[in-house]
Amino acid sequence: MAEPRPETRANEPHRNPDDPSLSRLLAEARRIAVVGLSPKPHRDSHRIARYLLERGYEVIPVYPREDEILGQRVYRRVRDIPGRVDLVDVFRRSEGLPEVVEDAVAAGAPALWFQLGCVHEDAAQRAEQAGATVVMDRCIMVDHARLLGRGWRRP
Repeated sequence: MAEPRPETRANEPHRNPDDPSLSRLLAEARRIAVVGLSPKPHRDSHRIARYLLERGYEVIPVYPREDEILGQRVYRRVRDIPGRVDLVDVFRRSEGLPEVVEDAVAAGAPALWFQLGCVHEDAAQRAEQAGATVVMDRCIMVDHARLLGRGWRRP
């Protein structure tokens, strides 16, 4: 996994990891929890989770109202997922990010990826203080395709 980010000062805005760190994070991750994974195929979360599944990642949906999405068992919280999760990909409104961070930190997740439009400086800082790598306001699918290529699959 990507190395934890150094301590940041409270007044300093979040900075995403550089491209080599993002590449390493994406290449080394195996199990990705997707918080807010919609069962609706037209939603970005569904499309992006399907993309990740097709690249060989184990995708674990975290959603409050379904039992199965994309053929995968759904969990209500990250901390309910058995075993280690390498990355938590988050599709939630910004105001919901502190709750997601607390859940991911409680689960021991080493990295969180807040999708486009998901921005919360305090939540990002809390996750980093707990030792997690944080990517904020970026699309995991776009960065995966750009850094590893659309044809890349988990070995």
